Amino acid sequence: MTRIEGILFDKDGVLFDFQRSWGGWVDRMIRHFAAGDAGIRTHLADVLGYDLATGKIRRGSFVIAGTAEEVVDAVAAALPGRDRQAIRQVLMDEATNTQLVPAVPLPETFRDLRGRGLRLGVATNDIERAARAHLRMAGIEGDFDFIAGSDSGYGAKPAPGMCDAFARQTGLRPDALVMVGDSTHDIDAGRAAGFTTIGVLTGVATHEDLAPHADVVLSNIAALGPWLDGRGAT
Repeated sequence: MTRIEGILFDKDGVLFDFQRSWGGWVDRMIRHFAAGDAGIRTHLADVLGYDLATGKIRRGSFVIAGTAEEVVDAVAAALPGRDRQAIRQVLMDEATNTQLVPAVPLPETFRDLRGRGLRLGVATNDIERAARAHLRMAGIEGDFDFIAGSDSGYGAKPAPGMCDAFARQTGLRPDALVMVGDSTHDIDAGRAAGFTTIGVLTGVATHEDLAPHADVVLSNIAALGPWLDGRGAT
């Protein structure tokens, strides 16, 4: 069994609890752009796959795995006549400044993983500026050898560009690397790059959603240590 030498993580739904982090942001953005118009509020909620009654993002929402620019495009299309750049600025600034909710105690988790000699990276369909801000707020930006967003020049998931770039930067073989994600976009990107793939359940997808695609499904990233131990990779 090949020894694991590096792990690449999606951000939202993996490092940070998806619903608790982004449900409130979607609600704030809907209210901001609707400006009290109930019809626009309902329309934006439908476009973004957000349940106004429960305050949660629906499982089928493209927001879960889509890029930041796809969210901008969807909101702009739902608000004809409004300036796309102004919409983008609001969405990006609010996303960057949102305080995300860690899925597990992150500093302790990454202290353990780095202590195992692993190379670590983040590959997110968010923009890189926002990703770095979120990692910095969580106190873990310095734990990563590689941080890429959908605007970093490697493409967006499910294409494998960010995974390939992580392998090149670390100089590690794909079969010694792992991609950890909460969506099939993440799993498909990792598999296309030749990585072992792990799904986690701190996003919106269920075990049944991820199990047919991932090599392994874990409850959260705190379970990575025991999983590595089980492979004899300590």
